[in-house]
Amino acid sequence: MPNHPTLASLATDLDSGATSARKLVEECLAKIADPNGEGARAFIHVDKDAALEAADAMDRLRKAQAAPSPYAGIPVSIKDLFDIKGQVTRAGSRALEEDCCPADADAPVVARLRRAGFIVIGRTNMTEFAYSGIGINPHYGTPRSVWNRSVGHVPGGSSSGAAVSIADGMAHGGLGTDTGGSCRIPAAFNGIVGFKPTQRRIPLDGGVPLSFSLDSFGPLARTVGCCAVLDAVLADEPEQPLQPHPVKGMRLAVPTTVALDDLDEAVAKTFERALETLSRRGALIERIEVPEFLDVGVMNSKGGFAAAESYAWHRYLIVSKGDFYDPRVHVRILRGEGISAADYIDLLNARKSFIARTEARIAPYDALVLPTTANTPPKIADLADDTAFAVENLRALRNCTLINMLDGCAISLPAHREGEVPVGLMLASSGGSDRRIFELAAGMEDLIRV
Repeated sequence: MPNHPTLASLATDLDSGATSARKLVEECLAKIADPNGEGARAFIHVDKDAALEAADAMDRLRKAQAAPSPYAGIPVSIKDLFDIKGQVTRAGSRALEEDCCPADADAPVVARLRRAGFIVIGRTNMTEFAYSGIGINPHYGTPRSVWNRSVGHVPGGSSSGAAVSIADGMAHGGLGTDTGGSCRIPAAFNGIVGFKPTQRRIPLDGGVPLSFSLDSFGPLARTVGCCAVLDAVLADEPEQPLQPHPVKGMRLAVPTTVALDDLDEAVAKTFERALETLSRRGALIERIEVPEFLDVGVMNSKGGFAAAESYAWHRYLIVSKGDFYDPRVHVRILRGEGISAADYIDLLNARKSFIARTEARIAPYDALVLPTTANTPPKIADLADDTAFAVENLRALRNCTLINMLDGCAISLPAHREGEVPVGLMLASSGGSDRRIFELAAGMEDLIRV
């Protein structure tokens, strides 16, 4: 990934007059419009005129010493799952394109970004209705991962366009969602940072749901610090200087149950190298069994929360617009039709027990550390077969899903070296540990790629 600026460096440049909001927006728009780039696939809609108007407004406010935040004027992308006032929210689908009315208001998370002065550059492409960790979209095209682009590898999903927009400099941050890894997987596949917050910290209003039990709204960006800034805005919390946690003395647990199964060779090699680096720097790393993780496969055997809750939302739309759905998404939603009320209650109780037992097991540690995905970005051409797609989708989602089911928080950091296939390292913990995860991640992000 090119050496793109951070939010902090952009804020400094805006404050000093070295750049302007207008210039930043124009640069992003030029990259989106580049016919040799991924803009046409990464974005479903580009807010060119509105973004330029907002940029000029932010430049005037900064000149008058009235900028709403140090980040006012920085362009960010918004996943197509979120309401933006005056626009139709398609959720990466054609089924919502024609009959749906434009949104009456911004989703709260979009409104909070605007209130801080961030500029909405456009709506990013995604897996239809956020129901896949791969990122393929047959309706609007599939943006290619930054890895080996001439060959064409999947971007990761479901926040596919969000990750590519940041990696390619078409935006300087992105708003995504994460139900089973949809911020972290595309971050891992594109060499950037993705954060899944504790669900209750950020309102879910104004976003098309996949699973209201598991959905969370989070940021994708270039660094841990960038994600921390965006996370504070999304949660409507005061921004606090991020204090990196010293690596020496970190107490990290590597779960050997499920999380290390069936890893691609490059994933295993990069992950172990990162662990060795952290250990040499004084981190206390313990490999532990987490037998509770075996329960997740059982809970998801009939489709889990995502199938049950998405079917409840989609069941009438599928009757009238089912032919418009991506068949791979359609079949996954329909699994929810076979989940009874009793099954669903069993699932709620099983999850409650899973959370309590897992939290108790991991309590002695600062965080879990595990590969973000079991696989590296598969080739798009290799997933034309539905069976191959299903296998790689499951491998992409598996580790991230463990943390969503835990109601936890997690971050994916790039762990590969320059020139190597992208691999993400995930730090995760119980719900409410968000600040600690940011501090731990900030302490190690520059070390694990050495």
